Order: sequence, then structure tokens, then C-alpha cells
Amino acid sequence: MKLLRYGPAGQEKPGLLDEQGRIRDLSAVIPDVAGASLLPDTISRLKTLDINKLPLVPGAPQKETRLGPCVGQVGKFICIGLNYADHAAETGATVPPEPVVFNKWTSAIIGPDDEVRIPRGSVKTDWEVELGVVIGKGGVYIDEADAMSHVAGFCVINDVSEREYQIERAGTWDKGKGCDTFGPLGPWLVTPDEVRNLDDLKMWLEVDGHRYQNGSTKTMVYKVPFLISYLSRFMSLQPGDVISTGTPPGVGMGQKPPVYLKGGEVMTLGIEGLGVQTQRVVS
Repeated sequence: MKLLRYGPAGQEKPGLLDEQGRIRDLSAVIPDVAGASLLPDTISRLKTLDINKLPLVPGAPQKETRLGPCVGQVGKFICIGLNYADHAAETGATVPPEPVVFNKWTSAIIGPDDEVRIPRGSVKTDWEVELGVVIGKGGVYIDEADAMSHVAGFCVINDVSEREYQIERAGTWDKGKGCDTFGPLGPWLVTPDEVRNLDDLKMWLEVDGHRYQNGSTKTMVYKVPFLISYLSRFMSLQPGDVISTGTPPGVGMGQKPPVYLKGGEVMTLGIEGLGVQTQRVVS
């Protein structure tokens, strides 16, 4: 099942994608793709619906109808750094002995095809295609063996990053990660039963048609079940929390010489089975 949110920014309605790639409205069933609607019992109930009886929303998704972030009312937007062995190598870093954890502020969240804005004065705005994990069942001190039962679904994330703010401006990474529009989510939230091989999903990102990132989740160092268990030692995880799990190689900072966004470019990115995002960059 592919859950989504459609409509103008701030007025999104819940929906799902049917087998013909059309939007079906879920407004009469759940209030939003958020919070308690992501609990296992609710997801199970949604899977029993006769999709063909749900109202059909006119307009092709991502072409004629805007999609919002695939999850609403996100409580925490947690990110993992240097979690792909080949990406760590391109940045000259070693794989950390424990996951690097930082935050993106929830005000960074936008729809999968909304514009990404370069912050005022930025000269090192970069891209990162990442696998997103959305928590369904909350918990704390979650056993790794039970971690996947806490997952509502997966999505594509572009972890847009300002490298000067992140690395050169002192303090933690957070100031370069959470600028407004730096967190596109979607296009849809794909439930785990539709993700066939989580440990080998193809991932890619292009800027103006040039492919910079062309990787796979198979080079992820700390896998999803471990990350959920690990994070739950330091905070309670709650329905709707989003975990962005790291990026494969090919980021702008890793190019020789480095390549950064200036405005006017179009980023296109996707993950096998999870959909595609397209963002125009504006300065």
C-alpha cells in the first residue's frame, strides 16, 4: 500500500495510490497520514478497504495534483550521518564506531516536488538521496529483533545540506541540515510488505539530468532494525517520527572539484519501489 497526502501546502488530505496510479481519497477513513493513523491496527484496517469504492481524486499525482509530504504532523526528524561505507570514503571520513545522529527541524519538511530554497548567503548547498523510515508503533528500548514491527513504512528523502553551515560554522551539524525546504518527503509512504529487498534498494540522484548518485542500500553500515533499536535507547520513538538513514556516494561535496547548487537547477531522485522526487532549486 502506498499512502500519500495531496492538495495545497498546509491543506493536504489523506489518500492512497491505486493500482492504476490514481489517487483515492481517505478523508472519510482517517484524518491524516499521521500519528495514530500510522499504528499497526490502523494500517491493517486500511489494507482491508475496497480501494475501488474510495472516492477518485481527479488529476495525475505529481503532474496535475500536488503531493504534500507523505507524513503529516512529524514529531521528530532524526538523521544518521556517514552510514554508507562508500560515502564515508568519498568524504575522507572513517565509518564511526556508533551511528552519528543529528536532527533536521520539522520546519524543513516539504512535499516531494516543492521548490528547494538556497539559504541567503549560502555557497555550499548540497544534495543527498536517502531512505526514510517512518515509525508506526512507538516505543523505547526496542529490541533489534522486534524493530521492524515498529515501522509504518518507507519513503524517499532528499537530505538537502548546507556544508559550510554544517562543517565550518562551529557546533553540531544541525545548523546546516534544517534550513527551510531542506527536507522533501515522499511521494508516498510505502508499507513494509511492498518493499521486497530493503538491504539492496537502488538509489539515485540527478542534477539537471547528470547522475551524481547511483548507489544501493547494500552499502549501508548500520541497518534499519539496528538504527531503530539504537535510537530508542536515547529517546522514545513515536508514531510519525521520521528517520533518514544516510546517503550513498555522489554528493556535491565529494566531487573533484566540489559541485554545489546555485539556483535554477532541477534535482531528480528516487529509490527503487519508493517513487521519484523532482525539485527546482531557487535562490
